[in-house]
Amino acid sequence: MRTRFFFIILVLPLLLTACLKEISPSDSLTTGTITKTTEGLKNALNGAYALFKDHVEFNGNTDANNMYLRQYFQMSDFAGDDIVCGQTTTDPLYYSFSLNHTPTQTNSRYFWYISYKIINDVNTVIEAAESIENPDATVKQLIGECYFLRAFCHFNLLRFYARPYTQAPAGNGIILRTSTSDPSQKARATVTEAYNAVIADAEKGASLMQQQRGVQYASQEAAWALLSRVYLYKENNDSTVYYSDKVINSGRFGIETAAGYRSLFANAMGSKETILCVAFTTVDDYGKGGSIASMIYSDGNSGWGEEFASQSLRDTMSAHPEDVRWSYIIPLKDSDGNIQKKNGIEIYYISKFSFQGGSPTLSSPVMFRLSEMYLNKAEAEAKAGNVTAALNDVDMIRKNRGLESALYNGQVPAGSSILDVVLKERRIELAFEGHRTFDVYRNERSMDRTYWGYHLPGLKESDIDLSRKPSGYQNMVIAPDNNRIIYYIPIDEIQTNKLCQQNP
Repeated sequence: MRTRFFFIILVLPLLLTACLKEISPSDSLTTGTITKTTEGLKNALNGAYALFKDHVEFNGNTDANNMYLRQYFQMSDFAGDDIVCGQTTTDPLYYSFSLNHTPTQTNSRYFWYISYKIINDVNTVIEAAESIENPDATVKQLIGECYFLRAFCHFNLLRFYARPYTQAPAGNGIILRTSTSDPSQKARATVTEAYNAVIADAEKGASLMQQQRGVQYASQEAAWALLSRVYLYKENNDSTVYYSDKVINSGRFGIETAAGYRSLFANAMGSKETILCVAFTTVDDYGKGGSIASMIYSDGNSGWGEEFASQSLRDTMSAHPEDVRWSYIIPLKDSDGNIQKKNGIEIYYISKFSFQGGSPTLSSPVMFRLSEMYLNKAEAEAKAGNVTAALNDVDMIRKNRGLESALYNGQVPAGSSILDVVLKERRIELAFEGHRTFDVYRNERSMDRTYWGYHLPGLKESDIDLSRKPSGYQNMVIAPDNNRIIYYIPIDEIQTNKLCQQNP
């Protein structure tokens, strides 16, 4: 039994900084010696890719819960309104649900650490590869992949640790690490400077990558997809549409039909929608201990299954039970067909990270896919006032999700704006894929978590009267200007890099 009632424990990390086993600044990570041969560069780059899924030693030990992708999805989605927290837990993921962040919480500390380790590793490869005279197309491809990975990691750090570009372009961004010789003492770049660096790296990566190594590796189209996402967050509508169209018109990808969508995530490597995924094999199946699926799905033995699809998301989807996207929301029923509950919360498991090769705890998580490109484009078109174009792109998704009879056909529903329509479709289509919190706050909207769950620290179900004003309860409605929509810079960086300013 892993349940713990520990509301007092949550404050202890603030008091225990002296007990941290090691403090490592973001530039102190080293890679082994790599050769300047193509094979040596490939091996070094493969090591960087592996860091997205490996359990790497941190703070003196190797913890099965510490994995880049586990933290990436949990730190984003658990802070939103698509997944409900089913119970208290000693796992630091609870800080994401409760928004009671601290500079010492392990999930955030590890994500910062491993992100900069990946960045340092690719910087090492770049510097080795760029010293090769007359590099061939293969070497250029590898260099381009490194620039993409650096852009991707920097951008994800921006999303977690800096306020949205739309709120504070001149505010504190992140520490940019673009060379292995960067000084350890380095201030945070502004949000604008960091966005510019991400864009420059993604563009350079796209210009160098002219080979296809499979969707488990970066590609020119993956760089375009990243640029589509970055420009969307920056609200540069023309560039968002431009890069979305470059991916759509590349001819390499297609939207899965309603039938194909059911197996998209279990078959990410083979899906025609996948632009980039992180390839897991049976060797990488971490099972109950540390897999991405372990907290949100269980077949009774396979995972903890303590977090569920929220009532809020299910209500958003309720008008269309024929929507094939329901196939990833799995109710746990008793022998009489009734939905089972845990701590008063209906159990609806989430299976987007399950069933690769039939395993309930294995998948190759998708980082970019074609449907997002249509939705990025639709949002940009909506903001530019191109209502018909936005609705057509939304309908492109809906007609492939079993909703042929529920298309918008150029008509915005009464009582909604075109942006409402697009953001609703993004929520449903991209649920559990790490988008929701960023989509809400960068659009200056509030996150409404007005439903019973353990994101309400210190309360139990009988304490909650949802008929009262949501403002009466902590963390039920989070405004976009709330300090807790982003994470603290981890204590490791603050204590070793005196130029790094902490978030308020």
